[in-house]
Amino acid sequence: MVQLFDTLDASTTARICADGCLVADVRAARVGIQTYLPSEAGAPDSFTGDMVRVYRPEDEVFSRDSMASFAAAPFTIDHPVQSVTADNWRQLGVGEVNGDVVRDGGFVRVPVIVRDAASVEKVRTTHKQLSMGYSCTLDWTPGTTPDGQAYDAVQRNIRINHIAAVRAARGGAELKISDERPPLSEKLKMKITIGDAKDVDLSDGAAVALAVGALNTSLSDAQAKVGSLTAELATTNTALQAKDGEIAALTQKLKDAEVTPAKLQQLADARADVIAKAKLLAPSIVTDGKTDADIRKEAVIAKLGDSAKDMADAAIEGAFIAFTKNAKAADPLRETLRDGVQHVADAEAHFADTQRKLSDQRRNAWKTPATSVAA
Repeated sequence: MVQLFDTLDASTTARICADGCLVADVRAARVGIQTYLPSEAGAPDSFTGDMVRVYRPEDEVFSRDSMASFAAAPFTIDHPVQSVTADNWRQLGVGEVNGDVVRDGGFVRVPVIVRDAASVEKVRTTHKQLSMGYSCTLDWTPGTTPDGQAYDAVQRNIRINHIAAVRAARGGAELKISDERPPLSEKLKMKITIGDAKDVDLSDGAAVALAVGALNTSLSDAQAKVGSLTAELATTNTALQAKDGEIAALTQKLKDAEVTPAKLQQLADARADVIAKAKLLAPSIVTDGKTDADIRKEAVIAKLGDSAKDMADAAIEGAFIAFTKNAKAADPLRETLRDGVQHVADAEAHFADTQRKLSDQRRNAWKTPATSVAA
């Protein structure tokens, strides 16, 4: 007889009762081939393989005596060194199989209950796997299963002793069967990806530290780049706002400089006013092709003489305003009477021609460059 431990994962079927006990309905055994270490299975010296392939035939797993041995089997935390008996169950047991043991396809379904609070916490945290402790007879006659799988030995006379909550599980398609204690020569490895480093062995502290360091450097570089881009964005936004202000100012300037009929009329009226006032000071002044400033200067020079030639533009403008402030436009009829009545061939035609010329002069005054008159 040998004692074996088959392990399965019950974490997905466990639940906590109102009184704090843990209850789980698990598949505790199955037919087919399971693997064990040679030392675990008590392999004979003639066996040279690394693992023993043990066949569990259906007639052994579901035999009446094997199924009955599950009933009321004690529940332990980890496998005890010795089998659980009436002498030690009070010290080792924290629960038991509680309920009907039934066949479920190719499995034996077992209900278990854990009654001890500290043990419930372990089953929920560090000891999530359930391992069957049992004895059996191993028939070391190799063979092939009905579906063509080779085996090294056959389990017979299977008898359950206890069910243990353990830390680690051996892989299995349905039961996730595992050795509770992997051989020392086999180092358990878990590989993950850390940043750009792939398949980093978590058991290799130096490799993990190197990968984490590279990841931290990459994150630091990324944060610095984000900070730089943020500053550039702020600068760009400020420049855009300044450009928006320039555009608004230029738009307003264009609007102010827009030539409209009203503005044209205003310019024409202003120039006509300058010409009319200049002719009051210098009736013979020529205004065509001259700016308003030139016209004002010539009018003031005509009034003051050569002393006005070196006067500044502002002084010329001030003198022009002073001379023409109260001046009145010339009256052609008054001028004619002042010079005496002259007999002309057609006085009415002469008067009409004089009025026409004056009207034309005022109407066309805007055609020459004009400057604004300072107040």
